[in-house]
Amino acid sequence: MDLTSRYSFSFPTTIRFGTGVIDELPGYLKSQGLLNPLVVTDPLVKELDFFKKIISSLRNAGISVEVCAEMHKNPVKSDVIKGKELFVNTGRDAIVGIGGGVPLDVARAIALSINHHRDLFDYDDLIGGDKYVTEPIPHLVTVPTTSGTGSEVGRSAIIAEDDTKKKRILFSPSLLAKMVFADPVLTMDLPPFVTAATGMDALTHNVEAFLAKNFHPLCSGIALEGMKLISNSIVQATHKPDLESRAQMLMASMMGAVAFQKGLGIVHSLAHPLSSLLDTHHGLANAVNLPFGMRFNYEGFEQQFDQMAFMMGLGAEAGDKFVDYLFSLNQQLNLPTRLSGIGVEEAHLETLADLAFADFCHPNNPKPVSRADFKRLYTEAL
Repeated sequence: MDLTSRYSFSFPTTIRFGTGVIDELPGYLKSQGLLNPLVVTDPLVKELDFFKKIISSLRNAGISVEVCAEMHKNPVKSDVIKGKELFVNTGRDAIVGIGGGVPLDVARAIALSINHHRDLFDYDDLIGGDKYVTEPIPHLVTVPTTSGTGSEVGRSAIIAEDDTKKKRILFSPSLLAKMVFADPVLTMDLPPFVTAATGMDALTHNVEAFLAKNFHPLCSGIALEGMKLISNSIVQATHKPDLESRAQMLMASMMGAVAFQKGLGIVHSLAHPLSSLLDTHHGLANAVNLPFGMRFNYEGFEQQFDQMAFMMGLGAEAGDKFVDYLFSLNQQLNLPTRLSGIGVEEAHLETLADLAFADFCHPNNPKPVSRADFKRLYTEAL
C-alpha cells in the first residue's frame, strides 16, 4: 500500500435481494409517487410469464405501464432514441429496467437522455463526456433476470454506433439505479447456454477486477468472494439449477460488477471486438478468451493466481493450475474452448487485433498488451 497517496472509494446503491422481492416493486413505486413508469426490457423477456406477471402486478396496483422492448442484441444508439421518444410522448415519470445487460444498459442510457439533450455520444466517458452529465436523472429501478453483467448495480451503459458498431461508454455516478430488486426466482428459467455464458461473464468480471492494476482493496476482496461463489455454483446452476445455486450466481454477478469499478483487462479487450465484428454473445466471447488471457497474465503475478486458485477450491499455491481449470470449466459447461467454435476465421484476425488494441479495457491489465500480443492470442485461441 502506497501511504504517500490519497484514494477515493465509492460503492453502489440500495439492493433488495432474496426470494420473492420482486413483489415489492409496485409498493416501492407508489411510495415514491411514481405511477407512470417506462418498463424497458428485451423482446425475449417481454414474452416470458414472469415478465407478464410483473406487468400485471403493477397495473393491478393502479400503476400505468408503458413497455419499451425494441432493441438489438448488442444495443445501438437508435434503440436509446426510440426509448426516449416513448418516455416523452407517453408522459412517463420513471424507468424500470428488467432483464440482462442489454435492456439494463438501454434503460440507463434512456435515463441519461431524458434531461440531457446533446448528441448521446457527446457523453462518452472515454472522451471526457461525463462532464456534461449535469442534469437530474429520472428515477431508475433495475431488476436483473440473468447472472452475468451485473449491470443492475452499474453506473455506465455500453451503447454502440449504429453504423460502425463501435462501442461507447456512457458513465456517471448519477446513473446508478435508485433501487435494485434482485430476485433469484427470476433467473430460474434461464436456459443452460445463457446460464453458462452469463456466468462466465460474471467470473471474468471478478477475475479481471482482482488483477486490475488500479488500487482498490475493497473491490479486490469482493472479487475473490465472487469467484468463490461462482466456483461453488455455476455448474449446478447450469445443469441442475436450484434456488441456492441461482442465488449464489446472482450475488456473484453483482459482486463482479461492483468490483470492476477497479478496472478490467485483456480478456474484455479480446472479447469486445468479437461482439462488434461478429455479433458474438459477450459472455461467450469472454468465456472462450478467459483462459488465454489468464495464461498471458500469469508470469509475474503468481501470488495473485495462487489467491484466486485457493478461493476457487484448487488448493494452496495452486495458481499454476488456474488456466487449466478455466479450460475445464468451459468444457463442463458445454461451451466452446476455441474461437473457431464461435465462427472466427483466420481472415478475421488482423481486424480483431486492431480493434482489441484500440479497446478501452486493457490499459488496466496488470501487464501491458501490444497489438502483436493480441494477434498472437487470437491465433492461439483460434
